[in-house]
Amino acid sequence: QVQLVESGGGTVQAGGSLRLSCAVSGRTFSSYDMAWFRQAPGKEREFVAAINWNGGMTYYADSVKGRFTISRDHRENTEDLQMNSLKPEDTAVYFCAGRASQAYTMANYYDSSTYTYWGQGTQVTVPS
Repeated sequence: QVQLVESGGGTVQAGGSLRLSCAVSGRTFSSYDMAWFRQAPGKEREFVAAINWNGGMTYYADSVKGRFTISRDHRENTEDLQMNSLKPEDTAVYFCAGRASQAYTMANYYDSSTYTYWGQGTQVTVPS
């Protein structure tokens, strides 16, 4: 059974940085596409960033491009999200997501319904 566990959330002042990590159990992590989504209070879950199974392709929401960096470590079975220049609008619960890699289109990376596995979420708060 695949389990995803996020860590690294917290409260940081605007302009600060946080690094989220997602630990993935299971021997097939190296064949998974991975992503981060977030959900702010009263809003729908939205795409943040994704990385394909071998780390060769990354995708970002326009709102975080240039500030956030997604990465993965196949030795540690982890996926990370480095978040810099944080803004109050980045406040949300951040979720790690994963799926077995297939011939997905670029659009599929942004679509939460294509991901099979989800973590419980970790809160990120940037006070205004």
